Amino acid sequence: MSRIGRQPIDIPSGVQVKVGNSEVLVDGPKGSLSQGIVGGIGVEIRESSVIVTRESENRNNRSLHGLTRTLISNMIVGVSEGFQKTLDIVGVGYRVQQSGEGVTVNVGYSHLVEVHPVEGITLEVEGNNRIHVKGTDKQLVGEIAARIKRIRKPNVYTGKGIRYLDEQVRLKPGKSAARSR
Repeated sequence: MSRIGRQPIDIPSGVQVKVGNSEVLVDGPKGSLSQGIVGGIGVEIRESSVIVTRESENRNNRSLHGLTRTLISNMIVGVSEGFQKTLDIVGVGYRVQQSGEGVTVNVGYSHLVEVHPVEGITLEVEGNNRIHVKGTDKQLVGEIAARIKRIRKPNVYTGKGIRYLDEQVRLKPGKSAARSR
């Protein structure tokens, strides 16, 4: 039995979980999300918790058991609390500005780069070098944050670029360090 898959998921107050024949719908104060369920995986609601089971012990069902449980858990957390990723922009002259719902990023290119959020995602700017990506869908928040980071990845020699707030960039030694041997 999957260690993650067998753990029940508690349903907080204010969140409703509905199980259809091949879909799980989660409604909460921050919105609603849905997730498809593959055959061989069962989802039940008992008292105030969600239980994910599998019909057989074949390899495919075993691999999807824990995944399905984690996806449903992320949906419940998303509609009740939401998810957030924070990006820092490091570099002289690098800055970000709010432009409507999106953001405009200036990171040393000859042009400004505009980022528009998809539905369900909000982009907030703090100061002129920090972006908060917020939303209910954990996968979508991570995808948009990764897309913003890809605009200018941190340089391995100087550390300049866009990075996650808690990310440590390992700097490589330059040519002078190699030459001094």
